[in-house]
Amino acid sequence: MTKNNSKERRIYFDWAACAPETIRSRFSFIDGNPSSQHAEGRAAKLALESARERAASVLNVPPESLYFTSGGTESNSIALFSNLTRPGKGQVISSMGEHASIREGMETLVKMGKSAGKIKIDSTGRVTRDTLKKALSQYDDTRFAAVMSVNNETGAVTDIASLTEVMRNCKAPVHIHCDIVQAAGKIPVDLKKWDIDSASISAHKISGPRGIGLLYLRKPVEVFYSGGGQERGIRGGTENTRGAAALADCLELAVKGSGDQRSAIEDRVSACGRQEPYRMFSGVEDEYIRAKARWKKLITSLLSIKRCTLIPKERTADDDRFSPYILQVAFNDIPGEVMARALDDLGFAVSTGSACSSSSPERPVLEAMGIDEKLRIEGIRISQGQSTTGEEIDLLLEGISEVLRFL
Repeated sequence: MTKNNSKERRIYFDWAACAPETIRSRFSFIDGNPSSQHAEGRAAKLALESARERAASVLNVPPESLYFTSGGTESNSIALFSNLTRPGKGQVISSMGEHASIREGMETLVKMGKSAGKIKIDSTGRVTRDTLKKALSQYDDTRFAAVMSVNNETGAVTDIASLTEVMRNCKAPVHIHCDIVQAAGKIPVDLKKWDIDSASISAHKISGPRGIGLLYLRKPVEVFYSGGGQERGIRGGTENTRGAAALADCLELAVKGSGDQRSAIEDRVSACGRQEPYRMFSGVEDEYIRAKARWKKLITSLLSIKRCTLIPKERTADDDRFSPYILQVAFNDIPGEVMARALDDLGFAVSTGSACSSSSPERPVLEAMGIDEKLRIEGIRISQGQSTTGEEIDLLLEGISEVLRFL
């Protein structure tokens, strides 16, 4: 059996937490503040607006609808807390499968006197038209709804377009916010077809730097907090010009694919321990097909292991209801934390769930899906990326088998 020696090579299966950074800005020489009026400031401003235009072209939205932020969490928070500036007592609702930045933000809204409610998810972890209609019936004065497109713990893909169709028929306008952090650059995204009002994106999920993200706003909102006037008053603070340029590169490469920006990518020397140049993206649709084939191989093999249970149990090896980049799985009588540590010792990086909630043993998304407590405790998350290989899948399966032999 070929073993993975953790001292010689690390194999990374936690891309949903953070993708290895391989895209660096071609504008690293830009040092000026985009708000400054001198030559260096004007150059920085030009680079910033170029990045905005390139990102807008990829997402097929107007450049003025995009605002650079520090990441997905801040983008979610700006949209969510804009409800505190809205007059009236309209309801704010969110799905029970949301990222912690929305889930905990909702709790804060309640503390500040805002009326909030929940949209139930089904056993697969997604919001359906039926669960949405029930929530809208219960909260008949809904003015804001947050539903993520791809769940960050299970990979469940929600049909956003079918849900917005329901919400556009409400008696009053509903602002529809969508966390697309695990979708952008990984599955086809169509903000116009989805007919949503706002969306959040994070660069470090698609091999960009940490600390840079995007907020899409179809129309500007009145924000709850501000300062400095940058980003047209939506997000104050000196802009991260280099990060913005790198994020635009990430989107172009991940969504469209490109071979003419090879100079923008340095040889990958990451926590994965690889030394070869990073493979060029060939576009989101082609990469999706490759990722799906690798995941089918992984899931088929896992289903043959008696002690293995997929979460949810009804997930199959070729299931389009889930992203082929994220898998939640449990192993009988092995707590998830123990399994993750054992695999770590063998050189594999996996997680027990969202990195943002790693300090808590609670698994609110799995609980909302109706997963029993024992299975929730045993769950681990395996997530791949564009440069994951079939060989790495084989090595992971061997590592899992080895852990099961001694646990």
